[in-house]
Amino acid sequence: MKRHAVACSLTLTTAIWTPVDAIAADRAFGEYLSSECVTCHQLSGRYEGIPPIVGWPEPIFIEAMQDYRQKKRDNPIMQTVADRLSPEEIAALAAYFGSLPAVSAK
Repeated sequence: MKRHAVACSLTLTTAIWTPVDAIAADRAFGEYLSSECVTCHQLSGRYEGIPPIVGWPEPIFIEAMQDYRQKKRDNPIMQTVADRLSPEEIAALAAYFGSLPAVSAK
């Protein structure tokens, strides 16, 4: 009986803490991966021929990257970048860029 209580306690603790830790880890991993992205997409959010990606909602970012992978969006550079990224890396980048404040167009 005691063993079962300890197992349940550990399971509940893991269930409570894992989502928060996973979100933080994804953002941190996304920030780590973002160096290639910000070579072209400016962190300032300014548009100088290349669309800004800061402040994008995560589902929109993920959908765009999936569209590049499936060649639904026509941009050879982005298709190549998206092809190299795993779904976990795309999700991490989405979490990072989505956490940055969007810049209003001027």
